[in-house]
Amino acid sequence: MKLLNATILAALVLTAHTASAQALLDPTRPPASLGVRPDAAAGDGMPRLQSVLIAPRQGGRHIAVIDGETVRLGDNYKGARVARMTQTEVELVRGRERQVLRLEPSPLPPVAGAGIQAAN
Repeated sequence: MKLLNATILAALVLTAHTASAQALLDPTRPPASLGVRPDAAAGDGMPRLQSVLIAPRQGGRHIAVIDGETVRLGDNYKGARVARMTQTEVELVRGRERQVLRLEPSPLPPVAGAGIQAAN
């Protein structure tokens, strides 16, 4: 009987402790101190150029990422033709209208020495 009472008491204590535990944080999420907000660019409705990849050889591939969508030189993006790409810009043409998207600089420069540290 004592063993049963001890088991029930232990179960109640563990249940109460588990209920008060905090939720686990995502270890891959950037710290709030970096000021990175994934929804910050979504407010104005303008397309955001996120990345440009141009092959180093002559006539190589030209690929860009606009609002998460991968496009190539000559492709259409939401009704506009991808007319030109450089390392930092993509030009969209919609009829007579031209829109140049530019890569925005990162919010903060990389921290010197921020890498994997050797174990002691």
